[in-house]
Amino acid sequence: MKNIIIGTAGHIDHGKTTLIKALTGRNTDRWEEEQRRGITIDLGFTYFDLPSGDRAGIIDVPGHERFINNMVAGVVGMDMVLLVIAADEGIMPQTREHMDILNLLGIEKSIIVLNKCDLVDGEWMELVEEEVKEELEGTFLEHAPVVKVSAATGEGLEVLIDTISQMTSDEMMTKDISTIPRLPIDRAFTLSGFGTIITGTLVSGTITKDDLLEMYPIGKECKIRSIQVHGQDRKECYAGQRVAINLSNVKKREIKRGCVLAPPNSMKNTDLLDVRLNVLESSMRVLTNHTRLHFFTGTSEILCRAVLLDKEEIGPGESGYVQLRLEEEIAVRRGDKFVVRFYSPMETIGGGVILEPNPGVKKRFQENVIEELKRKESGSSADVIELHVRERADTLITTAELAKLTALSIDEVQEDISELLSQGLVQVFAMRKDTYVWHAESIRAAKQTLDKALREYEEKYPYRYGMKKAEVQMTYFQKIKPNVFDKIVEMLIEEGCLKRVDEFLCTPQYQVKKDTRYDKVSGILLDTFTNAKYDFVRYSEIDFKGTVKETADDILNILLEEQKIVKVTEDMYTLTEYMERAKELIQEHLKGEPVITIAQVRDMFDTSRKSAKPIIEYMDSIKVTKKTGAESERVAY
Repeated sequence: MKNIIIGTAGHIDHGKTTLIKALTGRNTDRWEEEQRRGITIDLGFTYFDLPSGDRAGIIDVPGHERFINNMVAGVVGMDMVLLVIAADEGIMPQTREHMDILNLLGIEKSIIVLNKCDLVDGEWMELVEEEVKEELEGTFLEHAPVVKVSAATGEGLEVLIDTISQMTSDEMMTKDISTIPRLPIDRAFTLSGFGTIITGTLVSGTITKDDLLEMYPIGKECKIRSIQVHGQDRKECYAGQRVAINLSNVKKREIKRGCVLAPPNSMKNTDLLDVRLNVLESSMRVLTNHTRLHFFTGTSEILCRAVLLDKEEIGPGESGYVQLRLEEEIAVRRGDKFVVRFYSPMETIGGGVILEPNPGVKKRFQENVIEELKRKESGSSADVIELHVRERADTLITTAELAKLTALSIDEVQEDISELLSQGLVQVFAMRKDTYVWHAESIRAAKQTLDKALREYEEKYPYRYGMKKAEVQMTYFQKIKPNVFDKIVEMLIEEGCLKRVDEFLCTPQYQVKKDTRYDKVSGILLDTFTNAKYDFVRYSEIDFKGTVKETADDILNILLEEQKIVKVTEDMYTLTEYMERAKELIQEHLKGEPVITIAQVRDMFDTSRKSAKPIIEYMDSIKVTKKTGAESERVAY
């Protein structure tokens, strides 16, 4: 099942909220003022299921000019937009502004919904359709399908649902769930008995219950207590889902719209941004140096000054390199889209893409500054190498392979890798013949996979020390060479992500279970071996009084690992202290006599030949004795 996020856009009172209620059966106006005034002030959320089984989360964004900041916040994570135009009014000012914002933020899939068709006759409908087509000509919406509906009567709703299904069936871009999780927050509130709740659209990665994440830019670590997706409890949530998350260790008053939840140390706060800024063709403003603007990205709204780096001014339809100097700190990533609005009066004038989220202060008209920004915009050699490293998540890639792929020298490749390493984007593993490079996002995904696999294994097999290292590699890291995998395991142990017990791997806090069942089975084993002494009992013949053999085997392995017992030979075990005593007596005998026989061992331990033979073979295995030639005779090793 795909999770699709659909947004509405359009002028106030064109029927967006009514349309959503008709599609889902739920009213998205949450606040008393919204219901009293009949307008959407804040973001509203609900969902419905498509005939394909895919779930469509739907965001109702405000149409009123005063609430345009909420509209920008609502666009975060959207896959598709329903641009709602009332048939009795046609395209209005906020319709145009919403279209501009959607274009600036890179929303490509849209459906034009002509609502309130029940209020107009056929002739008027034709005029409105013609006007809409003319208005959209040459825009990103030029080829968007047009669907005529009446949210009030239900007319055309089935056609609209079919159109949504067709557009989302196979063309929808899959969200990247392997990258770092990033959740821009659009609401924060408290619930009695739960504490702090946040909501938002997860734009990338995966968040799991009990994860420890950081709230940017406030720098507060918080634990995920519980997760809800569309009102249902979940253990994890994925990119593309609307989520509500219960957090511990952070108060509601500390959080505001614009905060971002992401892993610790995965982002860096900044009050400077280098950007490519495009001014809308429809704008009546000319952007000059040091203009004060409202800056919107994700769910953030911050005041800033625009320092024009390569031009004196940027007019309608033009673009340039700009450094935005923010009045508050923010946490963003390279490639994030943004919108800027004029300070006063508030009107959308342009937007663009973030080229560098953590720059230093730049001077205007500096040739080296402009060249640096051009490289960042087009992608440097380090960017190309990062792309290749990212693509080889399941095998890792060597510096020699990178040099071949990029037609760069080994020295150039190593210089770029050093740059990526300093930025925390890659990790390197130096081997004897070459150096392997792994992307930080691949490492995070591998950690998530490993953590989940080990936790499930520990839950299923509570009497085992963990999963065998070889089994982990063959199951989850099959394409990585064993010696490289050993380096990865060492790294994860050093970072505290993993614990190793001999050849077993487990989560750091995991301990084998020692409950009443363990006490019962270990008691039976130890009592049996104690009573048998050197008349060994076959393990397969022991009665465990209702405990399944698999569990008994696991508990036997715990006793072996703790060296309480030893394996004498196949299917025969005894107490470690018994075999230590046997070793001492045999070594003492061999000091006085050069040979010891099985018959002498039998008499020494008052046992049968059937048990004496395994004793002497065990002594061979630990290099106390060795054969002289005769089957029944041994000398000192």
